[in-house]
Amino acid sequence: MRNSYVSVLCIVAISGGIFSCTKEKKVTFGVVPEVIYEDKAKKTKRKTDAEYISILYTNLYQTPISPNQLYKTQNVIFSIGDHNVASELVLSNYFNTSGLKIPADADMRGNIDSFVVNTYKRFYLRYPSEGEKAFFNNYISRNANVTVEMVYTAFAASDEYNFY
Repeated sequence: MRNSYVSVLCIVAISGGIFSCTKEKKVTFGVVPEVIYEDKAKKTKRKTDAEYISILYTNLYQTPISPNQLYKTQNVIFSIGDHNVASELVLSNYFNTSGLKIPADADMRGNIDSFVVNTYKRFYLRYPSEGEKAFFNNYISRNANVTVEMVYTAFAASDEYNFY
């Protein structure tokens, strides 16, 4: 009886080992890789003054702001009180200084679609919708007086730019 019990256990162990070792089947689902971008248009948290100044400076000069310059600019905003007026004054001051790294008006007009996409990515950290691209393309095409500075001012003064 003991030998038959051991024999049955050996047969079960051997057959379990044989049948459990099967070749793994490769399963494909036909999924096409797609690049997905997060929708950042739904921003809810307001930037602090320091964040606004730092990000604006970096967007316009393509270099980080120095702590001393940040401190001075924050004091200007604090002294004015009205956040919108202060932001517009800071923005105006930045556009009246040298060292800005912005495209030339001719480059904007040479490839408006690319300019619009790059401006959205630069200021809003997102890609524009087809409607937004069409609006800016039509607006820039139909208005010869529109400059890069005007477009950048509109983006930097917008509500979306003040939130993240």
